[in-house]
Amino acid sequence: MTWCSLLGYADDVMMPWSVSPNKFDVIVVGGGHAGCEAALAAARVGVRVLMITQNLDLVGHMPCNCSIGGPGKSHLVAEIDALGGEIGQNCDRTFTHVRMLNESKGPAVQALRAQADKIWYSYSMKARLEREPNLRLHQDHVVDIRVKQEGVSGVGTRLGLVFEARAVVIAGGTFLNPAIHIGERAIDAFGGQEATDKGLSASLHRLGLPFRRFRTSTVPRLLKSSLDLRRMKVQPSDNRPLRFGLEPAVRSRKPLLPCYVTHTTSDTHRIIRDNLHRSSTHLRNVSTAGPRYCPSLEVKVDRFPDRDRHLLFMEQEGWDTEEVYAQGLYNSMPYEIQAEMLRTIPGLEQAHIMRPGYAVEYGCCDPKALEPDLSFAGQPGLYLAGQINGTSGYEEAAAQGLVAGTNAAHFVKGSGMALVLGRSEAYIGVMIDDLVSKGADEPYRMLTSRAEHRIMLAQHTAWRRLSAIGHQLGLVTNARLVSVQDIDRRVSRERQRLSRIEVPATHPLMGRVNHSGQRRKTCTTAVDLLRRPNVAYVDVLRYWPAQKGLDDMKARWLETEVKCEEYVQRELNHADQMQRLARLRLPRDMDYSSLPLRIEARERLARARPRNLREAASLFGVTPADIATIAATLRME
Repeated sequence: MTWCSLLGYADDVMMPWSVSPNKFDVIVVGGGHAGCEAALAAARVGVRVLMITQNLDLVGHMPCNCSIGGPGKSHLVAEIDALGGEIGQNCDRTFTHVRMLNESKGPAVQALRAQADKIWYSYSMKARLEREPNLRLHQDHVVDIRVKQEGVSGVGTRLGLVFEARAVVIAGGTFLNPAIHIGERAIDAFGGQEATDKGLSASLHRLGLPFRRFRTSTVPRLLKSSLDLRRMKVQPSDNRPLRFGLEPAVRSRKPLLPCYVTHTTSDTHRIIRDNLHRSSTHLRNVSTAGPRYCPSLEVKVDRFPDRDRHLLFMEQEGWDTEEVYAQGLYNSMPYEIQAEMLRTIPGLEQAHIMRPGYAVEYGCCDPKALEPDLSFAGQPGLYLAGQINGTSGYEEAAAQGLVAGTNAAHFVKGSGMALVLGRSEAYIGVMIDDLVSKGADEPYRMLTSRAEHRIMLAQHTAWRRLSAIGHQLGLVTNARLVSVQDIDRRVSRERQRLSRIEVPATHPLMGRVNHSGQRRKTCTTAVDLLRRPNVAYVDVLRYWPAQKGLDDMKARWLETEVKCEEYVQRELNHADQMQRLARLRLPRDMDYSSLPLRIEARERLARARPRNLREAASLFGVTPADIATIAATLRME
């Protein structure tokens, strides 16, 4: 059995394509998560696409952690899948560990998180790209964006080749003038192997794109056999049939892998504090903004001195490798200090470092220079997607890639159509609106708190919300749209069945409802029961079985719809009220430090001193929840 057949691909795919070898409709620069989605989306719309990447062996590579999903991020993955994208299906084919997070909370913020086999993930994505009929791959370095009076005309490469196209999507990731920092050492390269894109950076500068520098860090990779796993807590994978994609994926029969949990100690923190002056994060040569929501361990120890420990997760990077990703140990200390830190952590006393942690400083665009379709207004046909727009994370990059690739294809076709989603339609819409309207003065990460309509944007509502939009734009096939409509009908029929079932006051589940401490509303039907937070569809099914019940995916679809509908209406009413409050003036001397706001919001509001709620809402790092808190304070006054 070949790799392709194991992953569900045909071994022999004929793709006749008579076209000049140097003429395309859309060129995608970069083969990371943004580039892969951009190339696939444009090809599926029906135009001829060329992806140019520095190393074809690293297509879809996961250079940092091996995880996809998590709060806010899994919502993006579901929306990408609903719009015909690939990241969710590819992760479903290759994950080694999967869990549903936030299950004790409402369905709107529950999130799937999976750890993928890095090698299999990359191989599977490359195989998918190679089998896309309208797509070609090429290994080279793009050093020049070529333009004519009417707009973009193609690209030039380091090998001296010129490829023509009417639209170009730049998805260069962190390869724009990157610098690696390990302690006092600075290396003008990325990972020690891949060349950087200085020529591309200069070309984009000449076109008028405003740039800045950001920073992120990664963890040391450790040899599994050198770890004392007996001293760590085992976190097994969830064995339920969980997945990101709508349809089940063809998977390997290899067993799911556990994760191992340990923690830092007071000795770890002492070593860090004693050597902060040697961390590149604290040295003068790194003055760029780093991620607030995924800080390095040095920053956490310095920022939260009262914490005596921080959790660490040993994540296995694949079935066929001994490499372990030490999640939580983000740092850029000198090698010898990293080794000393490990000796103070339970289970890592004898750990062998296969790759040290480091910080990477890189160039990125100010996304306020972009339009909502991710095009650069100064050059028709030029689109940007991924970390080049100031975001962090595979999921954020993939979502932008899908949007940019779709819009580049429709620009070339002259269809007049574009994929631009509103804040009430999708997390993708929230993210892009944040970027192009507020900008990013630090690496942007998707959070559920950024979405003011998050109750309506639950992960399992993505296909109902977006599949028809994807179909209209040419991203979603007829078969997929029919499948979504069929699932919707089946869920509706099951809901109607449950609404006809009368539940007596003496029923055992009624006791559970009344004991929940929630509002004591008399439940008269099985649907009313399902609205309660501690009653699941499987509980209802146990007493009133269906001739053919819903599988796990459809059950979550039903539960989300039933449990959230009351809150969705409340959210809509609240949105109307917030619009009326937006013009209220804020006192210039308002004491934001006394309000129950997040630390980031307090800092940004105190610095900016917005005149009204509308201005406050436009600040980067101030969420709709923060605005609601300020509005409540104003009403009380």
